[in-house]
Formats: sequence, structure tokens, C-alpha cells
Amino acid sequence: MARKLALLGLTLALAACGGGSARDVDISGDTRPRAAAVSRAETDLDASAIAKQLFGRVPLASNQRSESFGGYAKGCLAGGARLPETGPTWQAMRLSRNRNWGHPNLVAYLERLSQKAAQQPGWDGLYIGDMSQPRGGPMLTGHASHQIGLDADIWMRPANNLALTRADRENLGSISMQRANGAYVSDSWTRQHHEILKAAASDPAVARIFVFAGAKVQMCNDEKGDRSWLAKIRPWWGHHYHFHVRLACPAGAPGCIDQAPPPPGDGCDDAQQWVNNILNPPPPAPRDPDAPAPAPKREIVLADLPAQCTSVLSSQ
Repeated sequence: MARKLALLGLTLALAACGGGSARDVDISGDTRPRAAAVSRAETDLDASAIAKQLFGRVPLASNQRSESFGGYAKGCLAGGARLPETGPTWQAMRLSRNRNWGHPNLVAYLERLSQKAAQQPGWDGLYIGDMSQPRGGPMLTGHASHQIGLDADIWMRPANNLALTRADRENLGSISMQRANGAYVSDSWTRQHHEILKAAASDPAVARIFVFAGAKVQMCNDEKGDRSWLAKIRPWWGHHYHFHVRLACPAGAPGCIDQAPPPPGDGCDDAQQWVNNILNPPPPAPRDPDAPAPAPKREIVLADLPAQCTSVLSSQ
């Protein structure tokens, strides 16, 4: 029988603890929907249980103060806020996933970024993809990150119709912006994409933005004004149907662990090296025949997450 977690009082005491640096500013106001009742006592939660099975099936946020615990790829979210399914300048997509949740800072950020996007020709706002689950944590499918309510995927498809039905939002797809495996942008890329990504990265709440390498190089080549925002644009595989925004930890959140900041400079030379490697892949490193086989990746269990995540799961 797997070991059980500590008593409720001890866990609640731990919920006030944590480590790591913090920045950003909280917003006021709290209109989050809540779960109706406690689904299980903390003492009934099995520390060896696969975390995604626990967090992936909770339908509503916890009845707690909004806090992010742990790191972007190993943590949870207390007191999550739900991005409304439709707003004046946005629509949340793939509603069946129930991933339009985040820290209130993230919800406020998406609302203000969508207002800026709506100023671009051909855009009425933004289509918002996955944020976090109601209580964060590992997801049943997809992302390794998005666990603490500070990550969001924003579709590359211009949001030119904000009257999509729920069914539309399940069936409509985004548009890929890449060609040559991400070395270059496609003909679908526009100056509007550049300006929206610039606005996204220029917000002081943002830590970094992930997008395919060809888009970063294109923006490096096209930007003639202030280039400081380019440092936050980081090349990463697969981000050509959407770009991935990551906010910094909120101020006053000691349990939230920030990612190390991007290195100095605009990062354009690094992005160009990504492109060079796509076009002319370097030979694979020789493998040591005596090296042991890599261990299979283990599922994250509840005990791997910050102690506060037990209280998050058990909260009303």
C-alpha cells in the first residue's frame, strides 16, 4: 500500500512556504467559480498517485487565494481564474479541454493583449488556446508545462470572427506559419503577426515567448526600431500554429519558481543558428557503446509536486 500524505494541519502550514524568486504584479478582484464540495480529504490522497490523473479530472478551481506553486513544468495553481469563453476581443478555443484557466495575472494579460491585437488590420482580437487546468498540475494529454497558471498558447490564425460556436471552436484549426521545417516563415506570415508578438513580448509581465526559429529570424530581420523585446522571443520546436507566452512569477509569490532569464542580447544570432541546423543538420554525437541505456521517463506523481499541491487538490 502506498504511503499516505501528512495530516491536513501540517499541509496547510506548508502551503505558506516555498522558494524561488518572484516578480510581476497581482491584479485585484476575484470572480472565480468554485468547486461545490471537497472531493477527498487530504489524508486520503495517495502520494504515489499519478498526478495528471488527479489534476486532469478536477472541473473547477480551488477555493483559495490565487497562488502559483512550483515551476512551470512541475507545480500547481491555487485559486485559478477562468478566462471567459468569449470576450470583446477574444475567444477561448477547444472548450471541451477545460484549459481556459490561469493565475489572475495571466487572464488580465490575455485580455489586454487581445485589445492590442484587435487594433491590427484583419484581426478582431485573439483566439486563445490552452492555458492551464482549473488547478494547474500535469495534464492528461499534451503539454509538459502549463502547470502553474502562467502559460498560454495563442493561435496564429487571425481572429476575424468572434462569434464562433462551441462546435466551431472544437473543429476550426489554426494555421501553420512555417515552411522548410521551421527554417522560414510561410506566405501566411504577415506584419500583423510581427506586431502582435512584439506587443506580447513588450509587456513587462512576460518572461519569454516560444515560437519557431524561422519566425524569430524573420522578426530580427524586419525590426528596425527598438529591439529589446526580441530577447524574450525564444526559438523552440513545434510552435508554428501558435506562440506560447510565459509570464514571470507574480510578486509576493514565494512558492513560485521563475525560469532563468534569457541570456543578454537580442538572441538573433542564436535563432539563426537554429535555422542553420535545420537546413544543414549537424551529425549526431557518437554514442558510447558502454554507456547504460537511458532510464525510461517516469510519470510525475503527487509526491513529486510541491507540498502545497495536496491542499490545492483537496480544497473546496
